[in-house]
Amino acid sequence: MKKLIVNADDFGLHTLINQGIIKGYREGFITSTSLMPGAPAYEEAVALAKANPGLGIGIHLTLVGSVATVLPASQVPTLVGDDGLLPTDYVAFAKRFYTGTVSRSELEAELRAQIEKVLATGLAITHIDSHQHTHVLPLINLLVLKLCNEYNIKRIRIPKEPYGFSGGFAAGLGRKIGRCGLSFCADMAAMAADGRGVRHPQHFFGMLAGGRLNATLVGNIIRALPEGVSEIMTHPGLDTAALSEAFSWQYHWREELDAYLDAGNKALLARQGVTLINFGGLDK
Repeated sequence: MKKLIVNADDFGLHTLINQGIIKGYREGFITSTSLMPGAPAYEEAVALAKANPGLGIGIHLTLVGSVATVLPASQVPTLVGDDGLLPTDYVAFAKRFYTGTVSRSELEAELRAQIEKVLATGLAITHIDSHQHTHVLPLINLLVLKLCNEYNIKRIRIPKEPYGFSGGFAAGLGRKIGRCGLSFCADMAAMAADGRGVRHPQHFFGMLAGGRLNATLVGNIIRALPEGVSEIMTHPGLDTAALSEAFSWQYHWREELDAYLDAGNKALLARQGVTLINFGGLDK
């Protein structure tokens, strides 16, 4: 049997992202999202989550992305830059972490604060993942799994896209190398999760074309879905032009949203016999 989770990342980062995710859930086949605890539009996202109880809600642990920490910056000085914000990307973070610049106690305290902030909303939390997948980096993955066990969060994203999968996306060499490195880390994280009783989908898609998915590429993924549970990661938003002014990632937010509103893809899911679930469906 083929089951599919469509998880929209960055819930809470921007109101146009929040509204795009909800539109994709209500009118399309987005089933799940990940709430970013320190993001500027977090409170709006929480309200939208409560108004849409069928949408699966995960915690998008955030150690990068030039956003604020949940704890005061003065309590986690090794996690932030001179501007008081987290590093721009996972490369900058990893360089600091693996050279010993980041305090392990500050890192754990911040991750705990992020989890506790989301749990305090009373939302039913289906899973944990992270901004730019830092939760599967070596050593950090063990800390995250420890916290999953402590806070009784039983499911996690494992972003292990098949090494040879393109789905029709013409990726450059840099993206291919990055995907391979992430899939390798994710494979190790999956083994660690299995050993600690934290469940995860068997298959993952949306990494190589991350931020650039469209209706055709999502259709190609649906056709390629293997038996078992798969996750598609996506980044929808209402207005690509406006979001591009706020972020320099060159994501195609509106195209990604439209991929899940597309009538052809909805029909394709039915023809392929795909059952839509969120991370909570891993228990069924």
